[in-house]
Amino acid sequence: MPGVTIDELFDGWEAAWSGRDPAGFEPWCDPDDIHYEDPLTPEPLESAAAIGRHAQRLWTGFPDARVQTTGPRLLDANGYAAAPMKLLATHTAELYGLSPTGRFVIVHGVRVFFDLYDAATQLGVLPRPGTMGEKALLMLRGFGLKREK
Repeated sequence: MPGVTIDELFDGWEAAWSGRDPAGFEPWCDPDDIHYEDPLTPEPLESAAAIGRHAQRLWTGFPDARVQTTGPRLLDANGYAAAPMKLLATHTAELYGLSPTGRFVIVHGVRVFFDLYDAATQLGVLPRPGTMGEKALLMLRGFGLKREK
């Protein structure tokens, strides 16, 4: 966006995710060129209003959700940027069919990537790596089973 520094852009984006105002994304989205995806969007979102509706669902399930910077923001000569961050929140209401767990999660991300599996293990939906629960789940999915000859 013309006239906006990378830090102003990312600060505004993080404030929008933490601010509980669906209209908070509009100043940071180019209405002619916006494309947002994350693991919870079934298809790309292409307007600030769509991102605001997506954020409202997050705020419903995680009403204390907030985003914090976790490291320096990087910008290369081609205009590509990376902004390490984390989402902190407590799951207190249904979200995407998942009943509230009451658990606090910290989900690390860079730009729009975040670790969905780690979030699911923190919520207790999936077993932690290396546990018997994970091995049982993998066996149920057909991994680790040998076919008889």
